[in-house]
Amino acid sequence: MKWTIGQLHQLQSKDFIIDEEIDLSELTKAHSELRDLTFVKVTGRADVSHSKVTFHLNLSGSLVLPCSRTLVDVHYPYSIDTTETFLLKPAEFDSEEDLHQIEGDVVDLTPIIKEILLLEIPMQVFCDNVTEEEGAAPQAGKDWEVISEEDQNNKVDPRLADLAKFFGKED
Repeated sequence: MKWTIGQLHQLQSKDFIIDEEIDLSELTKAHSELRDLTFVKVTGRADVSHSKVTFHLNLSGSLVLPCSRTLVDVHYPYSIDTTETFLLKPAEFDSEEDLHQIEGDVVDLTPIIKEILLLEIPMQVFCDNVTEEEGAAPQAGKDWEVISEEDQNNKVDPRLADLAKFFGKED
């Protein structure tokens, strides 16, 4: 996802359509919660003028993250629309827009896409109905078990069980 300024000026009067898949698997080393990710599908277009290039992009794919309850792999699909503007000539930044200065004579979208994906990772992800055989956390053990809040509310305290027998239950 790199273009030189010369290549961009040649595309100035033409339609500049982007439709690529990029491999960003090195992001798994940068973020401990990110277990895997599919190729990132980058589609969109670019508007090229003599002083700047504006990319209108859609990023889509899937991240594999651990479930916050059970640590089972969860596939988290994403689709992100973004607009990124690069200044081709050195200029002052406008405080109302997010502009990127280019380094050398190459416009590189890859670091921006990496940053966008890292910001897309949610704080918590939950899986749907995973059994213990599939790697979910155990639901019971020696002298303990996971119970629902409703079961907890209906449960009689064992210290007061004899008192419940004393009064008897009339229905």
